[in-house]
Amino acid sequence: MSITKIKARQIFDSRGNPTVEVDVHTEKGRFRAAVPSGASTGAHEAVELRDGDKSSYLGKGVSKAVSNVNDIIAPRLIESKLAVTQQKEIDSLLLELDGSPNKGTLGANAILGVSIAVAEAGAAESGLPLYAYLGKLAGHTGDKMTLPCPAFNVINGGSHAGNGLAFQEFMILPTGASNFTEAMKMGTETYHTLKKVIQAKYGLDATNVGDEGGFAPNVSGAEESLQLLSEAIKKAGYEGKIKIGLDVASSEFYKEGKYDLDFKNANSDPTKWITGQELGQMYSDMIEKYPIVSIEDPFDQDDWQAWSDFTQNTKVQIVGDDLTVTNPVRIKTAIEKKACNGLLLKVNQIGTISESIQAAQLAQSDGWGVMVSHRSGETENTVIADLVVALGVGQIKTGAPARSERVAKYNALLRIEEELGQNAEYAGERGLSAGTTPPSLLKQ
Repeated sequence: MSITKIKARQIFDSRGNPTVEVDVHTEKGRFRAAVPSGASTGAHEAVELRDGDKSSYLGKGVSKAVSNVNDIIAPRLIESKLAVTQQKEIDSLLLELDGSPNKGTLGANAILGVSIAVAEAGAAESGLPLYAYLGKLAGHTGDKMTLPCPAFNVINGGSHAGNGLAFQEFMILPTGASNFTEAMKMGTETYHTLKKVIQAKYGLDATNVGDEGGFAPNVSGAEESLQLLSEAIKKAGYEGKIKIGLDVASSEFYKEGKYDLDFKNANSDPTKWITGQELGQMYSDMIEKYPIVSIEDPFDQDDWQAWSDFTQNTKVQIVGDDLTVTNPVRIKTAIEKKACNGLLLKVNQIGTISESIQAAQLAQSDGWGVMVSHRSGETENTVIADLVVALGVGQIKTGAPARSERVAKYNALLRIEEELGQNAEYAGERGLSAGTTPPSLLKQ
């Protein structure tokens, strides 16, 4: 069945910034998708098209991207008579219409909105839930499907918070849960325990939440944050069952070949900036002391040598985000340089469902772990919950268990687990790579 109508509009994301929403109509009904937006964005990401008119929405309007859907994509896609189930062909047509290497002509936000809405329509046409339909597109066989271990971002720093903390995210991963429902129980209980721990130490106003629902207490640095997490995990009764993940987002504080952990201070002392090697040693010390299983973007997106040196000598998962930007070309380079052993998969970094599937499979072909991710500017759209189950990669990060645009994804996963029943398997730590050891999920 082909598309009868496509309509895009400007809506708002969880930060109050404009974003793109797309409706695709077929004889089966209307299928809607909304596009997220990042705050700490990699220099090599696909282009999110903004209007740039400072007198309107502070330059962040998306009327150009909306027009590109309504005036360019819609007529061509309807005219093509492609069936909604031809996801790959439709995504290829979108790339062809754009014609640029980074989706800068039409905008990745325009292209992705259409790609997701088409997937929703394709699932309905096939009579399948979205996760099962995407699984089919990704080559999944059999009835069993894997529910991911969630990585809850519970302490915020970096570009996401107004405190002095350089590292962007401190996450808790309930690897010891027996199913996704229990993982949510463990995660939420630890989150609420952490809130009490922080309030007791820093006062009531220290538990205001950041863009992704995590707390941003006025801690002195990473060590203090890790101590808070360890205390909360212990008090909640989950020591040994909940591990820790970091998203350092170090490109945010890379200056003149060094790393400035005091980058939010305009007068930071350049003599205290550290080398990639010194930063790597800091991570190694933390891994020895705390139950850290995953570190994302430990070094700058172009500091390839530091990545390669560290990844070869670590026993945890090292995830590329700004480094790889879900882009097959960057992933191939990272594979060649042995720069990391994990991929952060953000659909809006690459711009279509088909390319997202391709990026995940490319990373897995080299034994990497894959963590599907939200963005800091989110919407109520829950496609990433379906995608992570479809790909069977066993890892998702979509914020703290707070703020509805985050919780929507976790709630979607609870429903998927319930629907799958006996066919649902929980990943636990099996989705994580560890140094040179691939995720055990991959070996099955």
